[in-house]
Amino acid sequence: MEKTNNTWTTRMLTEGAICIALSFVLGRIKLFEMPQGGSITAGQMIPLIIFALRHGCVKGLLVGAVYGVLDMIFGGYIMHPVQAILDYPLAFGLLGLAGIFSDKFLETKNIGPIVLGTAIAVLGRFICHVLTGVIFFYSYAPEGQGALMYSIIYNGSFLLVEFAITLVIIYLLRNFLTSDMTKINKI
Repeated sequence: MEKTNNTWTTRMLTEGAICIALSFVLGRIKLFEMPQGGSITAGQMIPLIIFALRHGCVKGLLVGAVYGVLDMIFGGYIMHPVQAILDYPLAFGLLGLAGIFSDKFLETKNIGPIVLGTAIAVLGRFICHVLTGVIFFYSYAPEGQGALMYSIIYNGSFLLVEFAITLVIIYLLRNFLTSDMTKINKI
């Protein structure tokens, strides 16, 4: 699989659409919902991250951004256009960063590069949500607590659990990812 190739095959487009649809469904299964937005889901990020691992960072960024737009349209909270971009297409698009180290994973068959790529991807999403919390939702911070610290704690509380769920599922799927990615290389 040539990750630097900018062409999209029918198979990639189909897989991207399926990953977006799966993320959409998993995102609607909320295990816990935070009072001012954000939730712990049944693995909303997993299909987007798997797509990025299989097809690379750039394509993963695009598929994540498309998902973010759909998530915004079907239930997003929009206060300002910049907040909408940060909280939805940019935050979910950055999940494509998981694909940064996917070549290393294929070479070594070690889960480490996937964990690192996923951590960077979720950190990117976290930064977007923290920024919108500080810039647009600062009034939610309790008296005496700074908006930045409140936004970090608030967003970190649900994203840390989402990250853990994602890592556990991806760890369980690691053998599938390795064998499937190797087969795709031969196609």
